[in-house]
Amino acid sequence: MKTMRATAAVIGGGFAGLSVSAYLARAGYRVQLFEKNDQPGGRARYWSHRGDRFDMGPSWYLMPEVFERFFTDIGRRREDYYELKRLDPYYTVFFSPDESVTVGPDIERTVTLFESFEPGGGARLRRYLEQARYKYDVAMRQFLYRDYRRLSDFFSPRMLIEGSRLRVLSSLDKQVRRSFRDRRARQILEYAMVFLGTRPEEAPALYSIMSHVDMNLGVYYPAGGLAGVAQAMEALARQMGVELRTSRPVSEIRVEGDRATGVVSGGRLHRADVVVSAADYAHTELELLGGERRTYDSRYWERRVVAPSMFVAFLGVNKRLPRLQHHNLYFSESWNQHFDAVFSSPAWPPNPCFYLSCISKTDADAAPNGAENLFLLVPVAPGMEDTDEARESYFQLLLDHVERVTGESLSDAIAVKRLYSHRDFAADYNAYQGTALGLAHTLGQTAVFRPQRRSRKVRNLYYTGQYTHPGVGVPMTLISSEVTAREIRKDER
Repeated sequence: MKTMRATAAVIGGGFAGLSVSAYLARAGYRVQLFEKNDQPGGRARYWSHRGDRFDMGPSWYLMPEVFERFFTDIGRRREDYYELKRLDPYYTVFFSPDESVTVGPDIERTVTLFESFEPGGGARLRRYLEQARYKYDVAMRQFLYRDYRRLSDFFSPRMLIEGSRLRVLSSLDKQVRRSFRDRRARQILEYAMVFLGTRPEEAPALYSIMSHVDMNLGVYYPAGGLAGVAQAMEALARQMGVELRTSRPVSEIRVEGDRATGVVSGGRLHRADVVVSAADYAHTELELLGGERRTYDSRYWERRVVAPSMFVAFLGVNKRLPRLQHHNLYFSESWNQHFDAVFSSPAWPPNPCFYLSCISKTDADAAPNGAENLFLLVPVAPGMEDTDEARESYFQLLLDHVERVTGESLSDAIAVKRLYSHRDFAADYNAYQGTALGLAHTLGQTAVFRPQRRSRKVRNLYYTGQYTHPGVGVPMTLISSEVTAREIRKDER
């Protein structure tokens, strides 16, 4: 007699949902994946208009070994699904209209750059990156690919030994200031915290690993962008037998007794032995479960440090922009004013730091011939009022600001424009307070202090993605999914 295969229902088709579906299918589950939008990928979707193709979400391909590990775990080769190109330079940093620098694969040039910032800066950068490499290796071996269920898992003898070496209880900003006085050096070493949803003063010093990630491991561009990677993972999941249902939002997680027994989508119950939410964690708890079934109630979420939302402008510009590289960053001299406008006194930052992606520098298919494709992003406070009038007013301020900083004239050449912010993140991804990232990476929201991957109230209900350990970023969601799938199999046994 045939044994019935266990079934799994996965909510959300972003990187976390796609990867956990593939892991579960590899383990023998019959998987249904429900995605509310018309294409999978979550935030990593395409928007195309008049010959411009925009990556709507993540645009930095970092930690390539994590992607390689995922494909290897599933029994595939990454290169059979998409190609990678190492960028050179990795990115340009604008400090003012009169000063910009580039960081690239040649580490000796980067050392020379830091020496130009301050005497001895080059040698101190070498030591800093060696420490960051050590932290990264320890984190990958010991801390990232594991589940934290209780305080004793985090404050274990190993963590107490390694944690002191990793400076887990210190802040990143304090560690960087021990080595570097020049604000330009500090900003290059701390900028990644913006993409982890926190300010350098609040981020654990462990996150100095991000300097190893971009300066030593490198910044890459996958053919087709990050949305292309999501499409590759969709193809892989379908090959594994995952039944992927797009334009199918889930309205309820069905619970019978103390067990999750399926999900409701389109008015129909889809039964499953296991339910995994890769959707926004707060949305899942507050909207898809009854009050008595929630591990985290509304008071819990109100007390969290929510990561920033993003004000994004997708721009198609009908001319070439020679001053820009693929990745471009601007850091104002007083960038703490920007952080204050995000975390302390919510407001539209008047002199904003910004990220400007111009992928047409690398990918000719992203824009018409002779044109450029721009993704302009400013971190902003979550939960702010997001009206058409506020958007347009801020865009005009931002456009003038970008032209002044970069020296490129844009306003006379914009052929395509789309503004995207809080209400879009909320509508498209059910994002809590319109956050673009989830929860900030503060010490109090790290490892065991992040939302758990198992429901405490409902058996057979699990979570994966950016809210769970290890947190924000595409590589982190792939790690989260591997751990979640492993814990599901462990619990099954």
